[in-house]
Amino acid sequence: MNKIEIAITNDFITLGQLLKVADIISSGGMAKAYLQEFYVYVNDEEEQRRGKKLYPGDIIELPAEELEIVIVAED
Repeated sequence: MNKIEIAITNDFITLGQLLKVADIISSGGMAKAYLQEFYVYVNDEEEQRRGKKLYPGDIIELPAEELEIVIVAED
């Protein structure tokens, strides 16, 4: 599984925003459909809410993409 880090400047980023920033989806409107079609795990728990707040240290797994995303704070 590939691993990437996404740096954020705010306190959090939503799951929908993360999918767009990571180029998994092309628009925010696609987040709901993506989450209905594919399993997404946040810190080893299945998540389907595009508005789920993600914070530095959270680990997001996208098995369909064979990708693990780690949220980090931008320095």
